[in-house]
Order: sequence, then C-alpha cells, then structure tokens
Amino acid sequence: MEKTKSFVINLSKTKKRGEFECPKCGVEISPDDKSEDAYTILETVMNGDYLEKLILQCNKCGSRIHLIGFNILED
Repeated sequence: MEKTKSFVINLSKTKKRGEFECPKCGVEISPDDKSEDAYTILETVMNGDYLEKLILQCNKCGSRIHLIGFNILED
C-alpha cells in the first residue's frame, strides 16, 4: 500500500491569483474552483483571526498539500 505524500506550498511562490499544480500529479489547483473537482479542503488552521494554513487533498492522486503564506493577502 502506497503512503500518502505530503507537500508544502507557499502562496508567495505561486502565480498572482493563487493557482498552482499538485506537486505529484500536476493537476491545476485554483482557489476559484468551488466545485471541489480537483481538491478537497481537509482542515483550516487559524492563528487568532488570521488564516495560517489550509490542508488540501488532491482528488486525482490523493496527495496532501499544506498551503501556507496567507500573510501575503494582508499586504
């Protein structure tokens, strides 16, 4: 049985609109995709009133993606 891969993506290193590719399978993950066809949000991590991290799961390959760097949205 294959172990689920985990990756960390920093928003400051993505395209300006927040799109990025799954590091394992390459499927495009976009914050504009509300259908959850490409990914599922597993967990939202807050630090007080601020979003610190989202943990996503790629629906194509099952990889877990820890999305960080939301502080750039505050600038």
